[in-house]
Amino acid sequence: MEPGLTIKEVARLSGLKEHTLRYYERIGLLDVVERAENGHRRYAAQDLAWIEFVNRLRVTGMPVRQMQAFADLRRQGEQTARQRRRLLEEHQATLEGQMAELERNLAVIRDKIGYYRKLEENTHAQP
Repeated sequence: MEPGLTIKEVARLSGLKEHTLRYYERIGLLDVVERAENGHRRYAAQDLAWIEFVNRLRVTGMPVRQMQAFADLRRQGEQTARQRRRLLEEHQATLEGQMAELERNLAVIRDKIGYYRKLEENTHAQP
């Protein structure tokens, strides 16, 4: 048995499709994955950890170009820690702004629900 996870196993564990994993490798979000003797991809534990992080960036709306820039900096090593931190801080600020906007919208919806509840109570209370 060859060490490492197959693309099917990584797809199942990560929740991503095999096609997406291949695409991420093709556009440079993932490093070139080791291959077994038969040519099939074999992912290591650190590959899976990176895939999970990239997936978090994706689901939180980081643009692909920013993800690619982050991946390129990561490949350059520890000397790019400051740039990577800055990219993540920018993304964090974007997310915090989105969350604040969602909270404001949610507050309006809650108020409207309260309004309709009172309206219903007044409608049912009338003889």
